[in-house]
Amino acid sequence: MPSERLQKFLSRAGVASRRAAEEMIQAGRVMLNGRMVRELGLKIDPDKDVVKVDGRRVQPEALVTVMLHKPYGYLSTTKDPQSRRVVTDLLGEKGPRLYPVGRLDYDATGLLLLTNDGELAQRLTHPRYQVPRTYRLTVTGEVSRETLRTLAAGVEVDHREVAAAVQVRKSAVEKTVLEITVWEGRYHLLKRLLAQVGHPVLKLKRIAFGPLRLGRLPRGAHRVLSREEVAALNVGVKRK
Repeated sequence: MPSERLQKFLSRAGVASRRAAEEMIQAGRVMLNGRMVRELGLKIDPDKDVVKVDGRRVQPEALVTVMLHKPYGYLSTTKDPQSRRVVTDLLGEKGPRLYPVGRLDYDATGLLLLTNDGELAQRLTHPRYQVPRTYRLTVTGEVSRETLRTLAAGVEVDHREVAAAVQVRKSAVEKTVLEITVWEGRYHLLKRLLAQVGHPVLKLKRIAFGPLRLGRLPRGAHRVLSREEVAALNVGVKRK
């Protein structure tokens, strides 16, 4: 592995956020090869250098990102005080501890990423990077062309305009199946967006996140992303 900044190494190892790691360094809590360091921006070789924080050696886990086909009735978190089912229950106990990237609602299904790469997770979820998320929705009523144009032009949600790319997959008087792409992930965003144009959501499934598609991954199953897929996620974010 090429050299990297000490504070980034500590963040990647899960010791603390990068800013908190910088404070640790400046406070004299970090040792490099037996020597206290206070210099920010110092580069190390993670394969050769010995880093200790408060006397304990730091050895980061390998970075892992998985795609999960989230079923109905699971919370997008690692634990729940009410002992409800959480998505990490589906991963088993082997391997590194992973955390959901963003969230899918309890009653939603589809593509959910989980990772121990905090920097990747932050970039994928931060609104500034506008990573696309695509969903298949079933909504009440028949969606008119005028409503589709309204959604494409943008609808205000929480005092901020949200534009969506929308395709009709199946239309009837009672309900319509839509495929919708948005570029941010806010709490109940699509439910609130569709409710505002008069079409409450009945079912919601995420089918794509950035360049990744759910494909035929069975519900409740997961798979580890390849290096190429993780690289594609990073490239997609960095171009924003």
